[in-house]
Parts: sequence; structure tokens; C-alpha cells
Amino acid sequence: MKSEQAYMKVVEWSEEDGCYIGSAPPLVGPCCHGNTEEDVYRQLAVIVPDVIQTYKERGFKLPASSAGKEFNGKILARVRPELHRALAIRALMERRSLNSYIEAALERAVESERKTRGKKLKAA
Repeated sequence: MKSEQAYMKVVEWSEEDGCYIGSAPPLVGPCCHGNTEEDVYRQLAVIVPDVIQTYKERGFKLPASSAGKEFNGKILARVRPELHRALAIRALMERRSLNSYIEAALERAVESERKTRGKKLKAA
């Protein structure tokens, strides 16, 4: 059976709320808040085992673990042929590989979303 160490604890700064928000995806979404990252992490350390216990008591299957997951850097994505073509053309225009172009576009998208949402992400 999965333990609390099987789930990544995420602490994000919320500009909108003016505090840190904690979650443990995919087990539990935003579930606590506090003025410091440490405070929110301590709350998560209590909440996560409680949620796991509730899952067990109710006979629910626990979601796949998120902590310690290895990422090899490979992403297989299916896109519309028109988008694939447009990306390939843009990459050629910038004299880059399609992979390099997509990687840079994804980095820009993540950074833009972070700025738009006003959140700093920390995961443990």
C-alpha cells in the first residue's frame, strides 16, 4: 500500500492570495495555505496521510504515486498535422531542429504561465 512518501508535496506562492498554497497531486489539490513554505509543508505532512487513510477506509484505489518519478526528457505528443507542419516551418526559419524549437516554446509557455499566475513552484 502506498505511503505518504509516494506523493510529491507542492508548495506554490499565490500572488492573488498573498500566501503559499499546498497540494499533493494527484492525491489532493490545493488543500492548505500559510505565510511560509515551511508552514504549508508541515500542513501537507499531516493532510497527506489523512487523505491516504480516508482512501483506504472507503475502499478507494489510490492514485499513481508522484514522488521520486524519474523523467527521461522524452515526450511523445500527438498534434494536428497542420500544427506539426507550422512548427517544422518555424524551426527551419530559425535554423533550429524541431525538437529545439518545441523545447524553447514549451519553456516560454511555462515561464509565461508562471508570471501570469504569479506563482512560484516548489516541489518536494
